Amino acid sequence: MLDYTITKQCKQTRARAGHFNTGHGKIKTPVFMPVGTLGTVKALSPEDLKTCGAQIILGNTYHLYLRPGCKVIEQFSGLHRFMGWEGPILTDSGGFQIFSLAKLTSIGNDGATFQSHIDGSRHLLSPEGAVDIQACLGSDIMMCLDQCIPYPADRSAVSEALDRTTLWANRCRNQWQAQHNGENNLFGIVQGGMYPDLRRRSVEQLTSIGFPGYAVGGLSVGEPKDLMLEMADVTLPALPDDTPRYVMGVGTPEDIVELVALGADMFDCVLPTRNARNGQFFSRTGNMNICNSQYRFDRRPVDEECGCYTCRNFSRAYLRHLYMAKELLAYRLNTLHNVFYYLNLAREIRDSILNEHFPDFRAAFYRQRGVKI
Repeated sequence: MLDYTITKQCKQTRARAGHFNTGHGKIKTPVFMPVGTLGTVKALSPEDLKTCGAQIILGNTYHLYLRPGCKVIEQFSGLHRFMGWEGPILTDSGGFQIFSLAKLTSIGNDGATFQSHIDGSRHLLSPEGAVDIQACLGSDIMMCLDQCIPYPADRSAVSEALDRTTLWANRCRNQWQAQHNGENNLFGIVQGGMYPDLRRRSVEQLTSIGFPGYAVGGLSVGEPKDLMLEMADVTLPALPDDTPRYVMGVGTPEDIVELVALGADMFDCVLPTRNARNGQFFSRTGNMNICNSQYRFDRRPVDEECGCYTCRNFSRAYLRHLYMAKELLAYRLNTLHNVFYYLNLAREIRDSILNEHFPDFRAAFYRQRGVKI
């Protein structure tokens, strides 16, 4: 078990700082986890990630199962050695891919039968199979298979998906214990759509099964921001205090600050890497689209207070030139900055909690970003 410890709790909000151990190192929370779906955080090397301060990264069960496949990764005794990353790895179970690739998927109590987006072959991803694949990957944190529901969805559909998620969670836990000796860690995933009572029901069912940690799934699936925060506000305080609370797939810098205030500990999102490839930088003063002509002659870095490699060495004008010329270096430099920004934001949030000034940090964050709260 990961033995989660709360180091400091904010008195004015539910924000908390803590830490837990994995087989590949200690994690300090709140923590942002860069997404490396296919065993790589796009455009960055493991050394880049270490330099940026990444504590833990993500891989994806669905994608790695299809390519390169467990037979390849088994030859390297797991994903860590295969990709050259020595730190902890969390793997998503594939539940979100079932949701996002719904046209290729059919779902029943046995699992999800899907058609590969690569070659059209048919596969069944069962709860047991999801655990077995993640065990093959050597994940430090594995996720239960869950059924994610889009927004909007009627109550009966959400309730049915919730019950199936609980059924699958039981089977995942049984497989984890019986076949893999409960090694590493397995997190349950809360569902329930945008219905507060269903969210609470999901928490009750999952905590009765018992997991080392819990994730809040089914958010950022098309719902308004205020509704997303309302569901998080319902769900997070209902989860056990002595386990990590992971909000999956969310989100913007503002989302992270607000969700920490509500009691969340762990985050992942593709925004820093995806937006970097589309020419958008995140910074403490707001977001910047580097293709804008106003940056053609701009000698300043993206953020004059940022300590990342990109900001220490390159101007906005040069970054714009690389992006407009479609030079490959643009993707690396842009991604380096955005990943560093997100990781540094998590560090600053953690430090503010430990130093007992999170509310002041939160107010200053919004002021600098030019956002009214």
